[in-house]
Amino acid sequence: MVGVKPVGSDPDFQPELSGAGSRLAVVKFTMRGCGPCLRIAPAFSSMSNKYPQAVFLEVDVHQCQGTAATNNISATPTFLFFRNKVRIDQYQGADAVGLEEKIKQHLENDPGSNEDTDIPKGYMDLMPFINKAGCECLNESDEHGFDNCLRKDMSFLESDCDEQLLITVAFNQPVKLYSMKFQGPDNGQGPKYVKIFINLPRSMDFEEAERSEPTQALELTEDDIKEDGIVPLRYVKFQNVNSVTLFVQSNQGEEETTRISYFTFIGTPVQATNMNDFKRGSQKESQHHHVVALEDCMGTSRCGCSTMCHSRLHTRVDRSAHVLVLEHEIRFPQSRLRLPLGYSVHHYTSESSSAAYAFPSLSPFGILATWSTTSPWEFL
Repeated sequence: MVGVKPVGSDPDFQPELSGAGSRLAVVKFTMRGCGPCLRIAPAFSSMSNKYPQAVFLEVDVHQCQGTAATNNISATPTFLFFRNKVRIDQYQGADAVGLEEKIKQHLENDPGSNEDTDIPKGYMDLMPFINKAGCECLNESDEHGFDNCLRKDMSFLESDCDEQLLITVAFNQPVKLYSMKFQGPDNGQGPKYVKIFINLPRSMDFEEAERSEPTQALELTEDDIKEDGIVPLRYVKFQNVNSVTLFVQSNQGEEETTRISYFTFIGTPVQATNMNDFKRGSQKESQHHHVVALEDCMGTSRCGCSTMCHSRLHTRVDRSAHVLVLEHEIRFPQSRLRLPLGYSVHHYTSESSSAAYAFPSLSPFGILATWSTTSPWEFL
């Protein structure tokens, strides 16, 4: 789709992510009256037209409080990046240049742009989860380095002194591996014997790789390294993977050097957002009344800006509606109560110069605190 699509309510969020499929989904969490949100809005709209291969969504934290809470939104604007309904990255703030760089980074090698129909349902290309900064390759040539085999183009990775390569791939979160894709040339330089190790505490050298028992050993055929080839892994052995080390021992034709055109992993992240978990948690919470004296908690309350509140409620004031709107998340550890960003606090005053604050969306919790307006209380 082209343009930014607003998400009207919590139940609409997951279907929108499902509709995006393996394409990149960029979700802007915004709040009415938020200055930075308004400033970046034109640029965000422009990006949605500039990058039609991605899906752009907008979520108002007032209208979709459940979605904001589930995704731990503590400030606006916050941009979350999803693929296959799985959160893969985030960006916070109103810097349009920085946001666009982040979008381009995820679209640079977008598996969704050349979607693989041979990937089994329920699994995904894990390329977006590879942490390139944590990867290394031993015995790579200067002209044809490791980064080349992470792109689907004419470039390639080639070994240097002999046919062997020792590649370490790091992930930015734990993953489950189902299979691999290994693509190489048909001139005999494609990889053949490969040892796979996972979650090594330190880097290994070639001698150690030769003598160590792998998690799985592969003998690749010429068909395996074709463009449509998929190499199955022993799924039960790859359930919580943070890093993979690949020891390429030899190639198909006993050539002097080995070439890898492209490789990636097929699987799933270990953890994914499940809205059903959130709904169950919400139902459980609603069965209990939260009554807490806020003035007793102020010394231990924290807001999303990581500073002690100390009798200061971080809000903007909508005086016409007598509503205070939280601009930072507020937590009350003693009561295990968390008030999300964008939360509306109704403000009342009485003839006795006391102020009472009701938290209506926590109904039937009612008014939670009353204190004197002469106390050291400020609205920021």
